[in-house]
Amino acid sequence: MKKIEAIIKPFKLDDVKEALHGVGMQGMTVLEAKGFGRQRGHTELYRGAEYVVDFLPKLKIEIIIPDSSVEDAIEVISKAAHTGKIGDGKIFISDIGEAVRIRTGERGDQAL
Repeated sequence: MKKIEAIIKPFKLDDVKEALHGVGMQGMTVLEAKGFGRQRGHTELYRGAEYVVDFLPKLKIEIIIPDSSVEDAIEVISKAAHTGKIGDGKIFISDIGEAVRIRTGERGDQAL
């Protein structure tokens, strides 16, 4: 099993969700996040004063999937979250040792 964490722009959430459902993936966790990468934030003008916004709003999507679905998930997330502009986000993949469904006690891929 793998855990995929995708950091995306907030307005791309529906596109990513629909793309994942389109390839049969179910369930995800979405967290509000703030951060910056190479873009290092931006400056804004508020009531005549200029200030720097270091941390930009992002969303973090987490999904746990079988090893066989990793490439499909990466592809659909990449396509759905892509705008071509700086700050599109990143995808991180890590191994999951075990999963347990609390309600039934199922383990491994059956718990997904």
